Amino acid sequence: MLRLLLSIFTGLVGAAVLHLVILFSIPHFSNRDAYTRAVAQGVQNRFHMVEPKIDRPGQNKAELVSEDPFMRVAVCTFDIEEKPVRLSAFGAVPFWSIAVFDSASNEIFSMNDRTSAGGELDIAIANAEQSGAIRKTQVQALSKSILVEAGHEKGYVVLRTMVRQASFLEEAERFLGAATCEPTAIR
Repeated sequence: MLRLLLSIFTGLVGAAVLHLVILFSIPHFSNRDAYTRAVAQGVQNRFHMVEPKIDRPGQNKAELVSEDPFMRVAVCTFDIEEKPVRLSAFGAVPFWSIAVFDSASNEIFSMNDRTSAGGELDIAIANAEQSGAIRKTQVQALSKSILVEAGHEKGYVVLRTMVRQASFLEEAERFLGAATCEPTAIR
């Protein structure tokens, strides 16, 4: 009987310690989600270049890095609570792709230059109310834009372009640097 009570007591103490470890480690892991790291890249509604991964001592594990050496990446965070956001980019790069994520890191839209009209990037992200207003009024400025309806007010966009060899690097960086992620004038 004493062994049974000792086993139960040991199990309860072990469970309590395990729960405390989990509770105290949550803040350590909670800042590692993609949205939080994208927000840390810089100001909202502007594309920020993501640096290629370089293994170096003391590298900040929370920062976004590009794992693929043949891709250059830029990220933009947005908030469509008040106004829709328009994404655009133009340039002569061999390949580009874009993915739109909500704040829970769920992909809500993606496309690349092969699936876009004429290889151009022109996307408007809006909530349901804004999307309905855009469709109803048929806004001329957004007439050729692909309209993406987001379920969350906040999110982020990842824009990537291919760099097959060193001679493509300058154009890739120009393409990503000139990409826009701005609120529209439409409410």
